[in-house]
Amino acid sequence: MIERSAGGVVVRTIAGVRHVLVIRDPFKKWGLPKGHAEDGESRPQTALREVREETGLRDLELGSELVTIDWLFKAGARRIHKFTTFFLMYSTTGEPTPARAEGITACEWVPLDQADERISYDNASEVVRAAQRVLLGSGSAEAAD
Repeated sequence: MIERSAGGVVVRTIAGVRHVLVIRDPFKKWGLPKGHAEDGESRPQTALREVREETGLRDLELGSELVTIDWLFKAGARRIHKFTTFFLMYSTTGEPTPARAEGITACEWVPLDQADERISYDNASEVVRAAQRVLLGSGSAEAAD
């Protein structure tokens, strides 16, 4: 079975330093907000909705598509191949609030240059490294935040 989802690397400048929002999931591991697509949603729509639901942030601005990661896992007797597309997102206001009903127990802003090390999952760390390359390697206004 194949599943598709989308999520975001949310960036905010705090005291002149770029930070990335990380969440603690139901397994008590640090990752990025993401979730399943609903019928008829595009990947960007899914990513924005899921980040809003999991973090409570409302002022999200969608940036560029970063990468799609995939992995295999079992749910009962079913073998699932999951593909998740991540987008850069920007936020300037609001306090993130973990969606406890979805098992999110914490949201924290981590400096961009340390965020890949904070993430518990190797594939999600690579997503943050992709964001670091875009943000640190580009001279565009969007990357400058």
